[in-house]
Amino acid sequence: MQTLSRRTFLESVGGGLYGSALLSLLQSEESSAATSRNRQPGGGAPRAKSVIQLFMNGGPSQMDLFDPKPELKRQHGKPYFHKIAGEVEFPEAAGALMRSPFRFQQHGECGMWVSEVMPHLAQRVDDIAFIRSMHTTNLTHELALFKIHCGRMLPGLPSLGAWAAYGLGTENQDLPAYIVLDDPQGLPVNGIQSWQSGFLPPEHQGTRFRATGTPVLNLKREFSEPDAITQAERAFINEIDQRHRRQRAGQPRLAARIASYQLAARMQLATTDALDLQQESAHTQQLYGIGQKESDSYGRRCLIARRLVERGVRFVQLYVNGQIGGQPFTTQGGPGVMLPSNGSAGGGTAARPEATRTPRHDAGLLGWRNGPPPDCAIGGRGGWS
Repeated sequence: MQTLSRRTFLESVGGGLYGSALLSLLQSEESSAATSRNRQPGGGAPRAKSVIQLFMNGGPSQMDLFDPKPELKRQHGKPYFHKIAGEVEFPEAAGALMRSPFRFQQHGECGMWVSEVMPHLAQRVDDIAFIRSMHTTNLTHELALFKIHCGRMLPGLPSLGAWAAYGLGTENQDLPAYIVLDDPQGLPVNGIQSWQSGFLPPEHQGTRFRATGTPVLNLKREFSEPDAITQAERAFINEIDQRHRRQRAGQPRLAARIASYQLAARMQLATTDALDLQQESAHTQQLYGIGQKESDSYGRRCLIARRLVERGVRFVQLYVNGQIGGQPFTTQGGPGVMLPSNGSAGGGTAARPEATRTPRHDAGLLGWRNGPPPDCAIGGRGGWS
């Protein structure tokens, strides 16, 4: 019978423990890689690993921004009530056709037309893919937001960010896969329904980071305690959660809530690091318009969005919700009304193509609520299209 010395026994056990730890790490990395391989669409591997969606909750018309209409200029002042009477809810609100009050000029090697409203963005047109063939059939603000976020004019469906989180997961287990950066002036028209998970598991809905005050409520303790005590508390709570979950199998909301508590514990350090803009150089902050009154708030959120995708977040949704009496900025009150909203967005958006050249990020979406029609109503373009 072969004897086993104490030294040999300890060496074997130690090697086994190291091997188990290494296996756990490799399994985590392999799981992430396998998820990416299995989810890739056909037609070649995609370059983008994450998406930042910049959503302007207002209705500036494409005819005043990127899509000049020579025929509209020729038809300026002519009524067109009879052409739309059967297509809209309030045709009597339609005024005469209205040409754009802004000057357009071609920019960049691509020759893209951009109006004077977006002088900073005009300098970056060669870094942007403009799609001018899209249209909408929605007649109200709420349905328009459901359409652009969820694909249909129905509440209760998963948003685009939720689908991305569900299909791709996150590459950083310490941060949510889908994060929403809201606007200090308020929520969009549909509120939190704009980043809902619908019929997908609840953990895939957007995690809201507030623009003012504490970004994530209740994330940090009001007092500090030794790490050993904190870890013991978490282990005890986790054991109770798992016991509670086993007794109530088949409840996705319960599983999502437990997962959210576990994620919150991991987020305590990761969130602080991601939101610390002091780590960025003064030049980078200047590129994003930080420190300038008209662009500071939006620029900070743009820079935070970049830092989040650099840390493995799949989908970041950033809202600009300019308000006039509780309603989004549009051109209803006259052409000049939309200038403050667009001006605040210009600096941060224009900086992004130059300042986000990182291996982690090569995709961005810029979206508005449905734009106004080509008529003039109440001194500006109508807001009912």
